[in-house]
Amino acid sequence: MSASPRPKLPSEHEDVYGLLEDIRLRPELWVPGRRLGTLQTLLWGYGLALEVHGVEEQFAFGSSRDFSSWLAARFGWGMSLGWACAIEEYGGADDPLDLFFRLVDEYRAELKPE
Repeated sequence: MSASPRPKLPSEHEDVYGLLEDIRLRPELWVPGRRLGTLQTLLWGYGLALEVHGVEEQFAFGSSRDFSSWLAARFGWGMSLGWACAIEEYGGADDPLDLFFRLVDEYRAELKPE
């Protein structure tokens, strides 16, 4: 039996996607009740910290709304209440948190240069 990956310290993450991988490993520690609104709030705080500290990072979950724009274009979902509400409302029977991670994987795959 192989050991599960150990979570990293916040200072060990290169970007938001590293943090998201830790959240995916142990969602119960980061997202009580698996509520996407909680995750969205955490990510807004991450984006705010980037701005306050002048950190240059491609950040798709904040004011740039890249992830939201991608969801709207890909699925035709309304984004007036944000990506968390859209995924919960339009995601169907899937667990919203699991669906979020699958969608982030798809989003990142489409961004990678060939």
